[in-house]
Amino acid sequence: MQRNVILASTSRYRRELLGRLRLPFDVQSPEVDETPLPGETPRALAERLALEKANAIARRFPDAVVIGSDQVADLAGEPLGKPGDHARATAQLRRMRGQTLIFQTAVAVVCQATGFVQRDLAPVRVVFRDLSDAAIEAYLNAEQPYDCAGSAKSEALGIALLDAIDSDDPTALVGLPLIRTAKMLRAAGVDLL
Repeated sequence: MQRNVILASTSRYRRELLGRLRLPFDVQSPEVDETPLPGETPRALAERLALEKANAIARRFPDAVVIGSDQVADLAGEPLGKPGDHARATAQLRRMRGQTLIFQTAVAVVCQATGFVQRDLAPVRVVFRDLSDAAIEAYLNAEQPYDCAGSAKSEALGIALLDAIDSDDPTALVGLPLIRTAKMLRAAGVDLL
């Protein structure tokens, strides 16, 4: 029996990435509070939220295979989330210039009907250039990445902000580590290549 696949996310980036696997899927909003817990590390936050998002939708659709994912930019142990507006994005990028960050990208796959639960993390090490204020302003005006963790959108002009990216899953920085996701989907019984 081929189970329905549901992406527990409102992210257009994750929807586009999952579409690369060419399997039918639905999208549902998980409506999860993304506030970090006191003392929670960026890694723990990303892992917790990925699983909470998957579980929130799996409770509503227990026969489906549900994918949850979350990404937190980690600046020396401090989580940087989505800025939401220009002023916060400017402040984030000023703090990130010349720094190395880890984008903690977590994914979870859950199927309540079968008891299947897997979670994994795909950390991406990113080295930012020493950006001028003018470069930050030009980037933000061009891309408006206010819905991206750490204000960085590497799949477009944001790649010019960077000196290096180190990852074993090139899609993780965009928001959904497809190598890990495909492996988990196969383990959950979803037919892929």
